[in-house]
Amino acid sequence: MKLVSVVMLCWQRKDDVRESLTQLKQTTYPNLEVIVVDNASTDGTCEMIECDFPEVRLIKMFKNIGIEAYNIGFANAKGEYIVIIDDDSFPAPQAISRMVQKFESNHKLGVVAFDVRNFYHYDEIVIEEDIDPHASAATAPHYYMGFNGAGVGIKSDVFKRVGYYPEEFFLYNNEMDVAFKIWNSGYTIEFHSDVISYHKYSPQNRTSWRAPFYYTRNAYWLVWKNMPVRLVVRYTIVLLYKCLYASMEQQTLIYIKAAMSAFWGMNRIKGKREPVHHEVASKLRVPFDTFFTFFR
Repeated sequence: MKLVSVVMLCWQRKDDVRESLTQLKQTTYPNLEVIVVDNASTDGTCEMIECDFPEVRLIKMFKNIGIEAYNIGFANAKGEYIVIIDDDSFPAPQAISRMVQKFESNHKLGVVAFDVRNFYHYDEIVIEEDIDPHASAATAPHYYMGFNGAGVGIKSDVFKRVGYYPEEFFLYNNEMDVAFKIWNSGYTIEFHSDVISYHKYSPQNRTSWRAPFYYTRNAYWLVWKNMPVRLVVRYTIVLLYKCLYASMEQQTLIYIKAAMSAFWGMNRIKGKREPVHHEVASKLRVPFDTFFTFFR
């Protein structure tokens, strides 16, 4: 039975981490290694893991380095498949077993995108055992899909080949960057409704500068790194327009600040531009509009 590595990144969420690791023990797949990378938490997260979950491999960062810390976990993973979760998400008991079955039956499958459900609606959802596994795949002939990093499985050799998460992004849009590279490498991404994870989406809308700033800044870098030249020009103009419009509509300067940061920080993606095939660029849907809705 092939080894599966579960990699979690955490920061300042001790209680959520405890619950996620506890839930992870309910998985039906027996051959797991669990790696937690802590981004220099000061709330006792590391001490709790060492005391309550001695079987977990804990990697401690010296400071919060964002999603780059995930890559440390990925590089240390020994499994043939990697399952990525957040510090406030966890897979359903049968999810990993089902994920492995999907990979084993399709050798061109690079990513299994989990059905990431809201944990706070746990009692309102369809019971996972009632889903027909033979009709679980969501496919569309005219576009390619990405994935949600709160629940996803990736072939480790493919993931390593495409370079893991883009460390320069720090937060957000890292999944889209990987999706471009996975599709361009000849592998596919499939969503399966019977492979489920639960994520603690906030029950209240928490307005913060971090999400609109990093989503917007990284949208420019996503385009500049991955799109063919013609589309780079088009999408850069579109993004500049959206920044100006959203700033006026929502009475904030955060989108303009993000755009300025993208241009001033272009050196951080120097040498990392690898344009994808036109088919990938045209079919992989990037939800640009959602990046400009945070202060509505």
